[in-house]
Amino acid sequence: MADVSNELIFEVLKQVQQRLDKVDELKSEMNAMRGYLISMQQDVQNVYGILDRYDGRLEHIERRLELNDSPTMSA
Repeated sequence: MADVSNELIFEVLKQVQQRLDKVDELKSEMNAMRGYLISMQQDVQNVYGILDRYDGRLEHIERRLELNDSPTMSA
């Protein structure tokens, strides 16, 4: 069986620590991406809300002007 020295254990532990640092860095980047995606989703929802209000206003204007797409029964 190979002799395990303190230096060998220390080197392995340093490698493990470096890998854990990379995992922490990736975790931070993923959290930043999550925040970015959440803000994009909120922006899209805001745009949909604005479009919905404009759609309602347009329908109101069409009703007031008596404009509609249905055929009229004029003789």
